[in-house]
Amino acid sequence: MAQKITKGSPEWEDLAHYTIIQFMERDDVDLLIEKGQALRLMSGIMWRSFHSGSSPYHTLYRQKGRVHGIPEGLQIGEEDGYDYEQDLVVSQIHRIIENMKKGDVEVWYRATLFELYLKESNYSEISRQTGIPRTSISVAVTEAIEYIKEELIKSGITWKP
Repeated sequence: MAQKITKGSPEWEDLAHYTIIQFMERDDVDLLIEKGQALRLMSGIMWRSFHSGSSPYHTLYRQKGRVHGIPEGLQIGEEDGYDYEQDLVVSQIHRIIENMKKGDVEVWYRATLFELYLKESNYSEISRQTGIPRTSISVAVTEAIEYIKEELIKSGITWKP
């Protein structure tokens, strides 16, 4: 029934599970089954849940940007444009920054300002937010970048963007 209502959408299984849960949580389940109304109610739950943009099902299962799997014929690998090496470098950089924040005050200071710089790449704006002079921020960010580069080289990563 769910496949028919969704017209073969990849969501049919989610919809079926959601409907069963909604049905089983009702207080009048036994009465509906006795009267032969259970299937009718479940089909109504499915229809309304799937076709309504404001239903609880929509909120739970159709979040913006949700992907329901890889379409047939699409290959994952080098030709899909995803740079796995870059992903590895980025995760290593995050680890380095976390380790910097655990270090002494000077290294922590650089790491914290570098993170602020990643969010807001305007030294003047960061200076207004923190009260730290713009030049001090730029020096700390430059030193953090150099430190991260050195740590990447120590760990054997020589990735170039």
